[in-house]
Parts: sequence; C-alpha cells; structure tokens
Amino acid sequence: MRKYKIFFALLLFLILLPLSAETLGANIKYYDYKIINSYPHDREAFTQGLEFYNGYLYEGTGLNSKSSLRKVNLKNGDIIKKKIIADKYFGEGITIYNDKIYQLTWKSGVGFIYNLDFKLIDNFTYDYQGWGLTHDKDHLIVSDGTNVIRFLDPGTLKVVKKIEVTKNDKKVTKINELEYIKGEIYANIWQENYIVIINPQNGKVTAIIDLEGIINPRNYDYELNVLNGIAYDSENDHLFVTGKLWPKVFEIKIISY
Repeated sequence: MRKYKIFFALLLFLILLPLSAETLGANIKYYDYKIINSYPHDREAFTQGLEFYNGYLYEGTGLNSKSSLRKVNLKNGDIIKKKIIADKYFGEGITIYNDKIYQLTWKSGVGFIYNLDFKLIDNFTYDYQGWGLTHDKDHLIVSDGTNVIRFLDPGTLKVVKKIEVTKNDKKVTKINELEYIKGEIYANIWQENYIVIINPQNGKVTAIIDLEGIINPRNYDYELNVLNGIAYDSENDHLFVTGKLWPKVFEIKIISY
C-alpha cells in the first residue's frame, strides 16, 4: 500500500510540475544588460519620451513650466532644436510617425502634432491620461499609467484597439514610456528599474530586462529621478535608455542571465 501512495504522489507531482513552473514565471524570459556606450544627457531634462530618428535623439520632457520637445545630438548631448510647451501643460511621451512628431500631455487631455522643424501642425484630444507613446506600422500606441495600452488610428486619432498588460495573468500597472522594437512593445514601469517586453496582440509580458545598477546615484551631487526613456536605432540595432534628470544616455546590449 505504501508503494502505491508513493507512486501516486510522484505522479501528481509530475502532473502539477508544468503548472507550478508557469506560476513561478518560467514562461517569461529574464535578461541582464551590458553597457556598450554612454553619452552626455541634459541633467535638467525630466525625460518623458525618447525616440531615435535619422541619426538624432528626439526627446519630450515634463514638468509644468519646464516641458519641452528637443532634437539632440546623441554623441555630445548638444540640444540642436528646442520647443518650450505652454506652462499649463505637463509634457509626456513622443513618437515620430510619417515624418510627424506626436507629443502627449499628462492630465490635460491634449496632444500636439508637429513637423520635423517643430512647427505645430495640429492638436488632438483624448479622455485618458497621456503617459507613453510609440507606434507600429499602422497605429500610434499609448499608455495611460494603468495596465491598458491603446492603439490609435494615426489619421483620426481614435482608439481602434486596447490590450491589458498582464504578467502570469496578473495586471501590470504604471506602464510608462514605450518603444516598439521588432514586433514587441518595450515599456518602462514607473519607479521600477526594469523594462518589460509585451506581446502587442494579447498584452502578455514575454520578457523582463533588469537594469538595476545601470547608474549609481552616489556618484552625483544631486538627486536622480527614475529610469524612463527607451529609444531604438533600427538601422544599426542599437538600444538606448536613460532616466529623468539623468546625466547620461546608455547604449546597452541585452544578454541572457
């Protein structure tokens, strides 16, 4: 009888093993990073959106009375062009789609559309908070600080699709800056030192990039804010990250643990 109990206990363990592994997150890939290069970054830039386009960094910064849109020389950090946003707006995510720059604001429900010379072309409204912004070939992709990501028609700026982001069936909230890379959405999580990679079809987190320790705040005589800012150079396969009020932009390579 004891032999049978041991056999059935072992059988039950083998049946439940795959489920337990999934529950523990074994279906999610975990990555470390290697710093390839670092570049100067304006330590007064409260980074909300970051984009690499035609050899330059484009950056949207936040804070009321300090929000801006910038074109930046990556190599030396020089600001080539800068547009100050009206004091009442708190600037948020940006993206460039069909040679137009789109910029969100936080709680105002107003977004701006510029040409590449930063001339205002139009604005648009929305009934949710504006946080992160990126695009695929057909949509603008927006986060609002919850676990919801919206896909907008670039022509009408209307929502055509929503996904809810989950990690092992649990909601992932505070989704912030976004970047669309090789068919997946990379996202900062506000106040966390990692990036999640999201399947844009079903919202499931497929991977996590641990960026703990990428910058040491003890090396600076002023307070750094949180990790925020992801940009991708698709031509050269270069990935860049930074943070709010950080003095550096880092080019990183993702590596397996």
